[in-house]
Amino acid sequence: QTANLAEANASEEDKIRAMMIQSSREYDPTNYMKKPLGPPPSSYTCHPCRKPGHSIKNCPTNGDESSGSVSRMKKSTGIPRTFLVEVKDPNTEGVRLTKTGKYAIPCLNVEAYARRKKEKPPFLPEEPSSSSSDDPIPDEILCLICKEIMTDAAIIPCCGNS
Repeated sequence: QTANLAEANASEEDKIRAMMIQSSREYDPTNYMKKPLGPPPSSYTCHPCRKPGHSIKNCPTNGDESSGSVSRMKKSTGIPRTFLVEVKDPNTEGVRLTKTGKYAIPCLNVEAYARRKKEKPPFLPEEPSSSSSDDPIPDEILCLICKEIMTDAAIIPCCGNS
């Protein structure tokens, strides 16, 4: 337990052993972040019950199945106010909390929630889509000899055809 191991009165093996112990002392698990003691700061709010005054570990709703977790309200951060439509009911689908404390839905979502997704029944025969085989293939990309679409086309210097 000396600061200068080079001048310590010990064998070389003892000096190496002391050096190894001192070098790893900083990384000992006892030096890891200490657990907080006492009540949490006044600005802290418990996430499951959304009430201040206690930490998550000491939450009264822990282990209580009937309490249910309070759903976290999404914030409207990053969405311009012109794109938000104010609503009164906080249970509306897609509702977000504005910085003023009011509830709003992005206007694009209002239209989407109004229309809803129309699901097709499973195993319904698909409607034939417009096939590209109906369109005629331009003569410029057809081979002059076999009348197929050209691959690795090159222009012949004698006549200028490909």
